[in-house]
Amino acid sequence: MGGHHARVYNQIDGAELIGVLDADAARCGTVAEQHGVKAFADADELIAAGVEAVTIATPTTSHREMAEKLLNAGVACLIEKPLAETSEAAEAIRAAAEANGTTLMVGHIERFNPVIRAAQAATADGFKIQPRFIEVQRVSPMTFRSVDVSVVMDMMIHDLDVVLMLMDGDEPDEIEACGVGVVTEHDDVVNARLTWKRPEGTCVANISASRLALKTERVTRITGENAYLKIDYANKSGVLIRRTANELQMHEMRDQLRNGADLTNLDWSELVNIEPLQIEDADMLTLEIEEFLSAVRTGSTPSIDATAGFANVRTAERIIESIRETMGRETMGRETTGG
Repeated sequence: MGGHHARVYNQIDGAELIGVLDADAARCGTVAEQHGVKAFADADELIAAGVEAVTIATPTTSHREMAEKLLNAGVACLIEKPLAETSEAAEAIRAAAEANGTTLMVGHIERFNPVIRAAQAATADGFKIQPRFIEVQRVSPMTFRSVDVSVVMDMMIHDLDVVLMLMDGDEPDEIEACGVGVVTEHDDVVNARLTWKRPEGTCVANISASRLALKTERVTRITGENAYLKIDYANKSGVLIRRTANELQMHEMRDQLRNGADLTNLDWSELVNIEPLQIEDADMLTLEIEEFLSAVRTGSTPSIDATAGFANVRTAERIIESIRETMGRETMGRETTGG
């Protein structure tokens, strides 16, 4: 990802790529030579060179150390997802950004997916979907990347960010999850059930993630009282179905059903409005970096700030803890039965 970020910085208007830094000196040199910039040896050299903004695309376990050094020096940071490996580390990074008044953005790139942007545009006219049930499937074949963490931190974290955004940034009230580790030492397949108990009604999100699938599928379905939204990330497509029938029409139809009327010839689509989302072709990483640089220049708060990044990490952490509790109960049950 660091190489991709370097490419975009080198191409984007209003930014000057001055160098790259990587623990692998050979790889660092290759990327630096490719873009005609300097290969730095450490973060202190970057700071001394007067860098104003950086992307941190290092392994998650090193985010805190790197981010605190740069943020404390007043350098704005775009940190690839997740913000940190633990909520404690995420909180420390957030505190460093706030203490120094430094811009911090988390690279949850699905926020910039053209399908998500199209869905936001379709509901920007005051029409808001009030989610009641959210179903998410994110599965793909094993790539042997990011296998040092659970699939929750590797893949599901994308969807946690989107779902929490839909829930206005609120963390779930309840979490139930189970997971299975097959190839790696961590959970490779996970299902999580998240519940929000809000004044306007309960919402349940059922999220499944697997890195052991035979095909790639990334689909989110959102069902609300007034609309249904389907988002297909992989195929960059989506559909929004709004309930358009008025209450009188609905009451008449339901009365007919109660009285045994035959409505098999009624076209149900006449009761709703089906709108394919208008998808614009755009490079997600470019959009992400443009927002980051705009926040750096203007001092505005990016859409995925430290608070959002922290909430995502803590929710992921709670899912992993729920898996441990579930597996512990199952193990205890087997041991008791065996005795």
